[in-house]
Amino acid sequence: MQATIQSAGAIPVSEAARYNESLHQDTTAKLFLISSISYFFIVGIIALMIAAKFVWPELLGTVQYLSYGRLRPLHVNGMLFGWLLAADMGLMYYVVPRLCGVKLWSEKLGIATAVLWNVIILGAVISLLMGWNQGWEYAELPLPLDVLVVVAWVMFGANIFMTVATRKYTQMYVTIWYCLGTILWTAFVYLTGNFATLFATGVNQANLNWMYVHNAVGLIFTPVGLAIAYYFIPKTSNNPLHSHKLSMIGFWSLAFVYVWTGAHHMLHGPISQWLQTIAIVFSVMLLVPVWAVVYNFFATMRGQWDQLRDNVPLKYLMSGVVFYLLTCFQGPMHSLRSVNAIVSKTDWIPGHAHMAVLGAFSFFAIAGCYYVVPRIFRRPLFSDSLANWSFWLFLIGGVGFFVTLWLGGFWQGWQWNNPAIPFIDTVIALKPVWIVRFFSGVLMFGGIVAFAYNILATMIGAGSESSKMAAATA
Repeated sequence: MQATIQSAGAIPVSEAARYNESLHQDTTAKLFLISSISYFFIVGIIALMIAAKFVWPELLGTVQYLSYGRLRPLHVNGMLFGWLLAADMGLMYYVVPRLCGVKLWSEKLGIATAVLWNVIILGAVISLLMGWNQGWEYAELPLPLDVLVVVAWVMFGANIFMTVATRKYTQMYVTIWYCLGTILWTAFVYLTGNFATLFATGVNQANLNWMYVHNAVGLIFTPVGLAIAYYFIPKTSNNPLHSHKLSMIGFWSLAFVYVWTGAHHMLHGPISQWLQTIAIVFSVMLLVPVWAVVYNFFATMRGQWDQLRDNVPLKYLMSGVVFYLLTCFQGPMHSLRSVNAIVSKTDWIPGHAHMAVLGAFSFFAIAGCYYVVPRIFRRPLFSDSLANWSFWLFLIGGVGFFVTLWLGGFWQGWQWNNPAIPFIDTVIALKPVWIVRFFSGVLMFGGIVAFAYNILATMIGAGSESSKMAAATA
């Protein structure tokens, strides 16, 4: 079972960048990373405003553009598409050509994609603040912007597929499998959630929406997050991947299982029992790909754990693996009818969702940025100590945020299941939870500021406290 990336047929990750460095312009990757990190900072401010409104509902008065109903979809779409997916796309533009041993198929097409993507994000900011909203969870963007998203995704997919088609190496490393899967699954999931829902009504429409919401995490951010982790964990630890065969088991089992799980968000609702049961069975089966992935990552780290003391990207990556494991343990448990009856629709859900998007996949993306930016800008990281600060602020704030909402959500669910408790009392009871949530958010925003400042200072070549130029350009 032990295998290296070389034995899997691809160029060794440890040598890929050095071998290919002269080939790459990386202009597209730079554009995506600059814009995504800028949006991360802006959306972080909006997240704080929302968290503060839970504690002080009168905050910001009655200004319609700053109301919860306008800010919440802006926060969700900004985090998902402005920060995380854009950062993931930038990292794919960096990783895929190197694993294929060729330059990006079309840098001009990549630049055009980056420009269009930013037009979409800015259009989303204007339309959502104006209240032009389709009213569907995660699918709030107006239809014209949805069409532009499809066009941008086709441009992105064509560039990556053509790069893979012109590769030097016959076999493909697992990261490429996950990148190609992300492109195909995202197209399927986005079209379903934003266009197929227009032709359905009632329960069928709700089913399609929740299939989209759940699979937006499971078939967009999960595969691209794992693609990044599979590349950067061996790369930053300088250790070969434990098992290519096990990575393929994880990939194909994820492809088979995940698409059928979305209906577990509608348990105890007006959908048929057989559909609920299928969603439960497939949700529990998710433990197979999750364990295959997590075991592979842990085994790759065998004998390398001491690197966690100083290696900031590796800290983010392995913390992200732990959050991924916890998230994917919660999902199957949440799908059980007895547990779902307590936690469904409570604050437990945002705690769970934030751990997936922020705790697992954003940690992978941040690690990728810390690794990639010094190399493509050919400058040392601005500050190692600031990178450490960003990690601990993210970790402490994130754990406080997630755990508080899980416990608060269970408490909220128990109260909702007691008809003797007036609903308004359950709202008042949650105020201590939301106070902790706000201050945990402050810590996480501190992590965003430290991360964004460090990366942007690296990009512009601000003074450095380290002298790692040689390592950065290796």
